[in-house]
Amino acid sequence: MWFRNLQLYRLPTNWDMTVERLDEQLGRLRFRPCGSQELASQGWMSRQPEGPLVHSVGGQWLIALGVEQRLLPSSVVKQVAEDRAEEIEAQQGYKPGRKQMKEIKEAVTQELMPRAFTRRRRIFAWIDAQAGWLVVDASSRNAADSVVEALHKSLDELPLKLLNTRRSAGSAMTEWLVANEAPGAFTIDQDCELRAVTEEKSAVRYVRHALDGKEVREHIEAGKQASRLALTWDERLSIILNEKLELKRLQFLDVVTESATDGLAADEQFDSDFALMTAELRNFIPALIEALGGEEPTI
Repeated sequence: MWFRNLQLYRLPTNWDMTVERLDEQLGRLRFRPCGSQELASQGWMSRQPEGPLVHSVGGQWLIALGVEQRLLPSSVVKQVAEDRAEEIEAQQGYKPGRKQMKEIKEAVTQELMPRAFTRRRRIFAWIDAQAGWLVVDASSRNAADSVVEALHKSLDELPLKLLNTRRSAGSAMTEWLVANEAPGAFTIDQDCELRAVTEEKSAVRYVRHALDGKEVREHIEAGKQASRLALTWDERLSIILNEKLELKRLQFLDVVTESATDGLAADEQFDSDFALMTAELRNFIPALIEALGGEEPTI
């Protein structure tokens, strides 16, 4: 159980929630497959059928939102509807009008829906109630929003906010590139994107490229700002940080993964990996916040 992306949300430290209450309230929105006439369905899933919805390891909680979607491309509906319209035209002697065509498409959709394939996925989220974090393993804020919305629907109260730092990630990364040095235990790697703040939004991207040359600084002097930057923290994990404070391509390095115990049963291995991951992230997240000037206090 290793996250690949991090979307960070703030909960109150020592959040007044227990595993039992959280599991009970998540049960209000337990996952069920799509009905025959549903395009999508979502709800909380457990690791085992009918098992608890909150998986707890060492005081750290893991939850999973199941999302199922029917794969019914609009092009397929359009083609079948056009074939049906041709049959009707042959019968009635003239082409169906706009209203009739709409009715044909709706009928075709209802007919094809139960036969459409479904795709199911899970979006995992980690809750550290003591330190006050909700961390979603999603590559974008939009993807993480489905977890947040489902939590709001399920819980009696959810005192949740986006993480807000004193310094913007974009300005901080730009400064680090100019100085060719990141603060604390962070080091700059060889991937970055520089984007102009003008309406044109022109951009230049470096991949596996040294970033300490004058070319990068010249782009910055010309008005571009860092929109994403590859970093390594304490030689323990590497990330891509972007201007929206989203963390992508998270990779735990050998010094961490070599601590994992081999030869365990599947469930024990899952718990061991989750415990290692959360222990690392509990140190990494405060270090990142400090590098960005600390948290902006809420009013």
